[in-house]
Amino acid sequence: MSDSYKYIDLEYTYTDPKTGVLRNLANITDEDILLFAESGAVTKRVQQLHINPIKIIDINSLFIIHQHLFQDIYAWAGKRRLVEISKGDKQFFPTSHFQNAFRFIDSLILGYKKIKKTDKLLLAQKLAEILDTINYLHPFREGNGRAQREFIRLLALEKELKLHLNPPDNSDIYKRYMYGTINSDLKILTDLIFELINNEQ
Repeated sequence: MSDSYKYIDLEYTYTDPKTGVLRNLANITDEDILLFAESGAVTKRVQQLHINPIKIIDINSLFIIHQHLFQDIYAWAGKRRLVEISKGDKQFFPTSHFQNAFRFIDSLILGYKKIKKTDKLLLAQKLAEILDTINYLHPFREGNGRAQREFIRLLALEKELKLHLNPPDNSDIYKRYMYGTINSDLKILTDLIFELINNEQ
């Protein structure tokens, strides 16, 4: 599968038509500089979430997380995308059906919250299902991966579990996470999450 994303955005809702760079609060017109600025700002905001974690209530919590992470960079931080996105031969969830997806994800979160914190395998299975569904939803124009990893980390934390899907000292974990999400492979995601929540206690 190609690593490149494709967007149906004929009105240039998010990008500058001349440079192709995402419109941003700093008016940066160079993509590399924007990526650098974005990385630094988001890293700081992630650290804040580690210090002061929020409680996951429902799908709206994902939008709160995204707004927190990207508030310094994009005016549309925390807002659902208005364009269709695909990657390779995979079409992400259509915007016209978002409300149905939101209700389904809310039901998954409710089911997760009912699982005993000692049942780590079932928790891993449910977290994998939630992660896979949110990744397919891909509700934001940019920053989906970072927002969903924090969302899943905070869900795990509510069960007193540590879950880091992109640790700086282990690129293999991130590669497995990416493979699992790109291919919608629930077994790989479940195995990875189960391994991590067991090993990091």
